[in-house]
Amino acid sequence: MLQKSILLPVLLVVLGMIATQTGASFAKMLFPLVGAQGATALRLTLAALVLVLVFRPWRHRLDGRQWRAVLLYGGAMGAMNLLFYAALTSIPLGVAVALEFTGPLAVALAGSRRPLDFFWVLMTVGGLVLLLPLGHFSGDIAIGGVLLALGAGVCWAGYIVFGQRAGTGGGPHTAALGVATAAVIALPFGIAGAGTALIDASILPLALAVALLSSAIPYALDMVALPHIPARLFGILMSAQPAFAALSGLIILQERLELPQLAGIAAIVVASLGATATISRPAPPVA
Repeated sequence: MLQKSILLPVLLVVLGMIATQTGASFAKMLFPLVGAQGATALRLTLAALVLVLVFRPWRHRLDGRQWRAVLLYGGAMGAMNLLFYAALTSIPLGVAVALEFTGPLAVALAGSRRPLDFFWVLMTVGGLVLLLPLGHFSGDIAIGGVLLALGAGVCWAGYIVFGQRAGTGGGPHTAALGVATAAVIALPFGIAGAGTALIDASILPLALAVALLSSAIPYALDMVALPHIPARLFGILMSAQPAFAALSGLIILQERLELPQLAGIAAIVVASLGATATISRPAPPVA
């Protein structure tokens, strides 16, 4: 019975990850039309409109502390998306997601002191070395893109920390406000980079697909799945994001990776899986 009850939530999380990385591949297809900044602005603005209409945050009152948390959460989200999409202009999707994934991995390992945790750190560093543009196997990896993806990872860490604060005592409406804040931050960059191309009706279907696949659909699936799945299992499943990104980049964008790059992605995935599965849990209270 337990296996049956957990199967559907796991499937929903996996579908959400597939949607996220498919949306990222579609977003990269927007770059020749509106640039990375324009694609970021379109994704966040359209996603914000969908989430605001669905969750109607104006029906909820927030105090000053909650507003500060939401603004920090949205600010981290906006910066994360701007940096990540900028990174995609010079490095493959799978590599960018693997590099960005070091942010949440750092949050998971923060304060760890056990030897096993240091092993996951060393594996992550090894993966990063394999992904750096060094030697014959650098391929399409540019150091500027690497730095931008790592910067997005730092913002992702902030997104997790501030998102937890914003979500405490809140609900889906706080996420809608966070995405709206991120859209407000990204929109000026998009207008500066793309101008009137942002309102070209011919790109609206692709832009809406990006917004739905990258934000609205995964968020909705996670909202359904999370109450029925252990947090640790959710973290383990999310560790597969870089692998899904590499697969999406290969199928949709024809981005072929060299063997060292695939090994680097695999090392980061394994480190994330290991850290999530073995992270210390609080001891149960003594009866």
